[in-house]
Amino acid sequence: MCSYCGCQSIDVIGRFTAEHEEIINATGMLRRAAQAGCTDEVAELVDEVAGLLTPHTDAEEVGLFTVLRRDEDFTEYVDALCGEHVTLDELLERIRAGESDLADRFYKELRSHIEREEDGLFPASLTTLRGDDWTEVDELTAAASPTSPLASP
Repeated sequence: MCSYCGCQSIDVIGRFTAEHEEIINATGMLRRAAQAGCTDEVAELVDEVAGLLTPHTDAEEVGLFTVLRRDEDFTEYVDALCGEHVTLDELLERIRAGESDLADRFYKELRSHIEREEDGLFPASLTTLRGDDWTEVDELTAAASPTSPLASP
């Protein structure tokens, strides 16, 4: 995970990064359960991953992504990340439906996606957004529903 630019000092970026770690950890357990053929555990872990992933991606898209995509330099990149969110959701649904062999692919695509956010978009947001922009990101993110279990009250 990124730690070189200081973007994690921005509350919402720090939150998203912490959520990434939780999602990756849960996905690692899902991947191991799938490899071991533990069908019941896979089903439980799919629900756990979805319970972390869905509010996280909703908050990213409603807050940070909404504000960043207004800048034409970011529109295509943000749209691609949103498309990856859809792909991840679809893969997770297929795993839930019994295609547990996709857990490894899901894990790899999730890691790649998170790297694109943490090593690309998050540092770029630090240099692009200003005070009012961050206030708007915070307000929009707080309004995202449902909220992540890691979101501050």
